[in-house]
Amino acid sequence: MRAVADTRRRLRDQLRQWGVAALADTAELLATEIVTNALQHTGGGAVLTATLSPGPARRLRVEVHDSLGRRPPPRPPGGIRPSDDATSGRGLLLVEALADTWGIQARGAGKIVWFELTPRVS
Repeated sequence: MRAVADTRRRLRDQLRQWGVAALADTAELLATEIVTNALQHTGGGAVLTATLSPGPARRLRVEVHDSLGRRPPPRPPGGIRPSDDATSGRGLLLVEALADTWGIQARGAGKIVWFELTPRVS
């Protein structure tokens, strides 16, 4: 999906401009998962926004807005018949495992799936 590749590139560029390039790999992976879910399961488009809170306790927040009000159900990889070699079904599991916090909010006729990451101080 060209839209997903473009989203990753734009997000990486923005994180570099904000001085938090260290978050890029994780942010790209998680953004890819929730954008792909939105595009595959809503039949419509998706809008990604990324913000970085100011100050010393900065947090990156990435939101994906879509047009489907139904919450995405967590499911085992592979769907109804789980399998270790399944190629889908791990998106929200990855978000849950790698994000500092995440959630889903109803918004009008659709919803927002979001996650936050905190830059680590070295």
